[in-house]
Amino acid sequence: MPIVLLREGTTETKGNQAQRNNITAAKTIAEIVRTSLGPRGMDKMLVNNLGDVTITNDGATILKEMDIQHPAAKMMVEISKATDNEVGDGTTSTVVLAGSLLSKAEELISKGVHSTVIVDGYRMASEKAIEILKNASTKVDPADRQMLGKIARTSMASKLVSVNSEPLSKIVVDAVIAVAEKADGHYKVDIDNIKIEKKAGGSIEDTKLIQGIVLDKEVVHGAMPKRIEESKIALLNAALEIEKPEMSAEIRISEPQQMHMFLEEENRMLKSMVDKVSASGANVLLCQKGIDDLAQHYLAKEGILAVRRVKESDMNNLAKATGGRVLSNIDELSADDLGYAKLVEERKVETDKWVFVEGCKNPKALSILIRGGSQRVVDEAERSVHDAIMAVKDVVEYPYVTVGAGAPEVYISQKVREWSASLSGRSQLAVERFADSVEEIAIALAENAGMDPLDTQTQLRAKAALAKPKYGVDVINGKVTDMAAKDVYEPLKVKEQIISAATEVSSMILRIDDVISVSKSGGSGPPPGGGGMGGPNPYMGM
Repeated sequence: MPIVLLREGTTETKGNQAQRNNITAAKTIAEIVRTSLGPRGMDKMLVNNLGDVTITNDGATILKEMDIQHPAAKMMVEISKATDNEVGDGTTSTVVLAGSLLSKAEELISKGVHSTVIVDGYRMASEKAIEILKNASTKVDPADRQMLGKIARTSMASKLVSVNSEPLSKIVVDAVIAVAEKADGHYKVDIDNIKIEKKAGGSIEDTKLIQGIVLDKEVVHGAMPKRIEESKIALLNAALEIEKPEMSAEIRISEPQQMHMFLEEENRMLKSMVDKVSASGANVLLCQKGIDDLAQHYLAKEGILAVRRVKESDMNNLAKATGGRVLSNIDELSADDLGYAKLVEERKVETDKWVFVEGCKNPKALSILIRGGSQRVVDEAERSVHDAIMAVKDVVEYPYVTVGAGAPEVYISQKVREWSASLSGRSQLAVERFADSVEEIAIALAENAGMDPLDTQTQLRAKAALAKPKYGVDVINGKVTDMAAKDVYEPLKVKEQIISAATEVSSMILRIDDVISVSKSGGSGPPPGGGGMGGPNPYMGM
């Protein structure tokens, strides 16, 4: 009698076939984003099932927007997301390096080297590479605006906004330094304190830093003032409305006078609430919940500018920016709880009316208003500014930098290759392949710039014997040159993350030798898109 272990419709792929399928899927993902690496990288147009279009060369965004089906390919997407969340930049490089590591491992597997040996070799090489990189990096002053500006410009050099990188980098550096807080000799930056608002219209040059908060809301009542200088701001997390009972209740009214008294009492309660706001000295009220129509009328009579239904995150940022306290009970409101801003004003931004809270004292929260010719341009500019903010944050928190443009990768490759000579056994082969793989990032930069990859590789290797890496790929002029002189710098934290993340995901994929796939429907075949992974497979679906 046959022994049935797996239910009907389950497929199993074992050994080299399973490894080959997983490696091919991961390599395919790497090939997709490879052409978008660097300042000369190409953009991808992604169209979802609703017809919405995203145009970007940001690796994490490309992979996030694609509907990946293959489980090994999904691991590449996850490592890209993790890199984006952790350091904000280097997502494309991580995926390209992981794909290269798997490609080199495939060569060794075909020659009979066991996957475990390759994984051990990669792990040793990764640790050595990070050690070499740390020794070759330069420590900087985390408050050095000039160096932070170079970091921001390098991050934006490969983006759509590269032409405007000079003014944007100044905005980014000013924003990060403003919200950075020093504790125990180290800086910490919470980027949630930097609010990014975007609005199509104008040009990218119209992007500006606002020392305060932009609210995508309008003043609630037409009779209220639209501009108040020397603002005293009440922040309220309570509705200026009559509370309804929690259980269903009814009031029986037997004569019209009672109805009149009932309405009068409601009016009196609302007037009392407004009087409490006015008595505190506030001339601006920002409320997280609703404001009754009658309360709006009373507020307008008192000359108070009011905004309702402000987001909780905005309320927290307003408290940090203005120095006010968010109160849940209007009875507790006093002059000590009020925030201060030089100006609160409603302005028209394209077709919408937004409220700007500007000139806050010692703002620990602020806003960047991004403009651009179209919605697609604004969306890509937002992604670029976010990456630049993260890159500057990385240096402020971990003040080490290295020259960019492929220089550190070629330097690591050379040093790891030299170190591999001191090893013995088959793991030495894996370490050598690791060195070759790291070099692929510089080669991809050269290919995307239309340079000859072989000539570039030989020139880079000849220059890599220096004490510190500085010769990289000048993609603008199409030659190998001193990139330190061109002020191309990247955070060490990003480079370390790229190496460790790519090594981890490639090691995880290499250790899989058996794929058991259960059909979602319980039918006789694998799920569409490659759950079975035994036969022909597109590895992904759009």
